[in-house]
Amino acid sequence: MDTAQIEALLNAELTLDELHVAFDGSQCKIIAVADFFNDLSRVKKQQVIYKPLQAFINDGTIHAVTIKTFSAEQWKRDKMFNLPI
Repeated sequence: MDTAQIEALLNAELTLDELHVAFDGSQCKIIAVADFFNDLSRVKKQQVIYKPLQAFINDGTIHAVTIKTFSAEQWKRDKMFNLPI
């Protein structure tokens, strides 16, 4: 599995304004930007991102996932502190 495959999985399931993924072989870092995150709790935001990746987490292909989610407005404000990975 590589970064492009993870991006494809997430983009196939979710409508995101922006997506940044870094994957080093087992650890995955994700920054996802979409306004629908405004309406979700912190746990629900994580679940939305985990769902398309669940099979790969379960089989050990992806060992650890770090997720940061932003609305478009939050990303515009905080982008410089969370530069794409």
